[in-house]
Amino acid sequence: MIIYNITINIHESAHEMWIKWMENAYIPGILATKKFDKARMVKVLVEEDMGGITYSVQFETKSKELLQQFYKEDFDRFESEAKKLFGELMLTFKTELELVREY
Repeated sequence: MIIYNITINIHESAHEMWIKWMENAYIPGILATKKFDKARMVKVLVEEDMGGITYSVQFETKSKELLQQFYKEDFDRFESEAKKLFGELMLTFKTELELVREY
């Protein structure tokens, strides 16, 4: 299993709108691509010096190929929508993870 992880720091002034957008548009939209099986959103409990509230949003997919297909076919649409809505109020970085073992 591959996990597509996006770490997001959102400014407090946009937090409420961002949460609604994530729950009603972004996460359902990415799941609707059928390239991911499930998603989770977790709050990072460490306070950042820069302020804001930080989350990790994780999407699980069966293969690296499906993730590459997502990048090629869908990523730009979601990225441009996020930038249009939140611009400088949102900082993100992505990480690709491979599940080795669960205990």
